[in-house]
Amino acid sequence: MSLVVQKFGGSSVANAQRVMAAARKAIRAKHAGNQVIVVVSARGDTTDELIALAKEITETPPAREMDMLLSTGEQISISLMAMAIQSLGERAISLTGAQVGIVTDSTHTKARIKSISTARMRKALEDGHIVIVAGFQGIDEDDNITTLGRGGSDTTAVALAAVMKHDPSGPKLEVACDIFTDVDGVYTTDPRVVPDARKIEAISYDEMLELASAGAGVMHSRSIEFARKFDVPLQVRSSFSDSEGTWIVPETEWMTKIPVCGAALVRDEARIALEGVPDQPGISHRIFEAVSARNIVVDMIAQSVGSNGKANVGFTVPSHDLTATLEALQPLAQELDARLVHDAQVSKVSIVGTGMKTNTGIAEKMFAALASEKISMKMITTGEIKISVLVDKADAEKALRAVHSAFSLEKPRYGAGASVEDVNHSKIATRHNSQSSGDLVEITQQLASMEEILVSEIQQAVDQGRITLFGLPDKPGNSFAIFQAVASGGIVVDMIVQNLCGGKVDLSFSVPREKLQPALALAIEASRSIDVDIQASADSEIATLYVLGVGMRTHTGVARRIFGSLASAGINILMINTSETCISVVVQKNQGKLAEEKLKKVFDID
Repeated sequence: MSLVVQKFGGSSVANAQRVMAAARKAIRAKHAGNQVIVVVSARGDTTDELIALAKEITETPPAREMDMLLSTGEQISISLMAMAIQSLGERAISLTGAQVGIVTDSTHTKARIKSISTARMRKALEDGHIVIVAGFQGIDEDDNITTLGRGGSDTTAVALAAVMKHDPSGPKLEVACDIFTDVDGVYTTDPRVVPDARKIEAISYDEMLELASAGAGVMHSRSIEFARKFDVPLQVRSSFSDSEGTWIVPETEWMTKIPVCGAALVRDEARIALEGVPDQPGISHRIFEAVSARNIVVDMIAQSVGSNGKANVGFTVPSHDLTATLEALQPLAQELDARLVHDAQVSKVSIVGTGMKTNTGIAEKMFAALASEKISMKMITTGEIKISVLVDKADAEKALRAVHSAFSLEKPRYGAGASVEDVNHSKIATRHNSQSSGDLVEITQQLASMEEILVSEIQQAVDQGRITLFGLPDKPGNSFAIFQAVASGGIVVDMIVQNLCGGKVDLSFSVPREKLQPALALAIEASRSIDVDIQASADSEIATLYVLGVGMRTHTGVARRIFGSLASAGINILMINTSETCISVVVQKNQGKLAEEKLKKVFDID
């Protein structure tokens, strides 16, 4: 038996003609032999109009009442969709999130799904109905209506597909999820900024997760988290045609040969830094505890190596959260006698690709492209398959075009314009993938707390050494010159953390321990050609802890739990780096084993 979950966004149901077109797609899917669930967003600009209505009453509407108001937009859409399907001769029933049994936590306007009941949906499907579900909404354990925040309808669709696929109380289903939108798939970057961006036919879960968090607006990262966690086949496709879109699939061999699959831009970021905090255990924990208490999602985190007993911690948040973040940190900054600085005019540019794990020279190529356009990098963070840089907002689009061109993303390649047999194999495998019984037991347990953080593994590496350059002038091309020099020695760079402090840059990076001294010599030589006063240090006695899982960044308390567990053991953090699937921390080597034990305990990893 097969089930298709179809999600239609606001533009796809913006008027009567589009509602009817979406209804016909749902009916065709049913006539093809599938059970069908349709998830619908609010029509067109309805949500914006409802927000404007609230602002006519008060500039600070209560979050609970905003959820009550905003949830009405989807209710309009589902009733119209049910009417459209019935007018075309098929049976349909519309259900709100509460009627379906989507239970969330009580964080109004940003709720997370805890569990979903399948009983009512299964009965309606068995009775021959197409089930129409309101996206973006649920109900908490006190029967209050909640909304899921950004990407809520995508999240609803993938969550419904996940629970229908794995619920042990129902029949075994072959499940797929189609996300219908106003574009025909995922592109190598935003085609509105880069006209020659190329459509991607297939992309891995992890690549899509990183692109979504890095600013690719086609899907929100929370929905990709669900898809990866619960093995839900996804296709992003156009509401206005029947052509295939982009398949989001498990990683396959051919993907590892592509160094960079896409680039993305987050325009509205704000950078915050605490300069001159005590370089001692527990400081990072206190910083991010204060931020997470306001339910603010931290994006890039760059803590560089301390000197003279002081360290600098820089991070970014969405620009609309800047005021709340500063309010949360001001008392702590005063207590620590640290300088709290911010910049609201910055943007994040990222490149993503599974091939970064096996291809070298990717960072240098990106930095060279930015240097050639005289674009200064305020922060750098790296992950296993992503490199992100923070630039002035005025340079954002120029930076995106530069890196897109540097990696020739406009040209055909496997999975994006050039045929490869493995692409089709990936789609087929994803459509028909089945879990082993052991995996099903684990997944069934996860259904009871669907959107909880899933930390899958804690790893420790002790084969790296760290180099830090203090006081590098904040000028385009300086960081590139350092990495170009290191690369000239055939030395592979792993973690990179760059932090801006008082107009100067602290740059830290790790290299294989056996290459530490040659890398240091090359870095010093390159830095002295920039400024003879630049100081350098190297440390071979470090351990890197990798906390791996799905949704590492979007769960506001993850960093707090990591830093809190290390602080409780008196372990000082030397460096921090973040991505969507991994948070990395560097500690002294002699504390590495204890740090690993503490992290495994806090995340209940055997």
